[in-house]
Amino acid sequence: MNNVRSALSRARLPIIAVAVTYLISVTIGIGMVHSGNQSALSYRDNVVSKAQTGAVLTQEHRLIQGLADFGGNSFGAAVDTVLGFGVVLPFPSVLYRGWVGGIVSVDSNHTSRLIHLGKAAYYFSVVLLQLLGYSLAAGAGIRAGLSVFRARPKNAGFMWYRVPKDVLHDILRIYALVLPILLIASLWEFLSPWN
Repeated sequence: MNNVRSALSRARLPIIAVAVTYLISVTIGIGMVHSGNQSALSYRDNVVSKAQTGAVLTQEHRLIQGLADFGGNSFGAAVDTVLGFGVVLPFPSVLYRGWVGGIVSVDSNHTSRLIHLGKAAYYFSVVLLQLLGYSLAAGAGIRAGLSVFRARPKNAGFMWYRVPKDVLHDILRIYALVLPILLIASLWEFLSPWN
């Protein structure tokens, strides 16, 4: 566990930068739909409509839906980690994902999910867990990207060979948290009594 704590400490600034970006974009999304912005509300309806016919929600059992969602979230987190090697590359998907997380704070009738304590707690717990997992994943990748740009070996070749081994080990250590967090988020989203 000390190794994981140390890895988090070394990647804390990129993780914090990603988390703050997520929080800002979620807040913007919430603000847009709660102020009645028609573009955001229409986009919300489109996203939810596509999700209801997608691979996750067409599964028969809630547990299978949760596991399918976990698979998709894990893939998204891995993409963010790889994009992190480009340092700024994860931020467009971070902004988009956070904004979508904000615009789904209203239901299909465009009524706030934040009015009732149970629904609000459910919504914020799912968003917080998902964004925590994604922030850790992207932050670990950004730290790796920064290490590549800092390391200038004499015979610099392909990028992966320039990443210090301890940085790659830190990614694995951080993923020891990312994957369980995303699994909990997905299972909670689909198995919660408030869903």
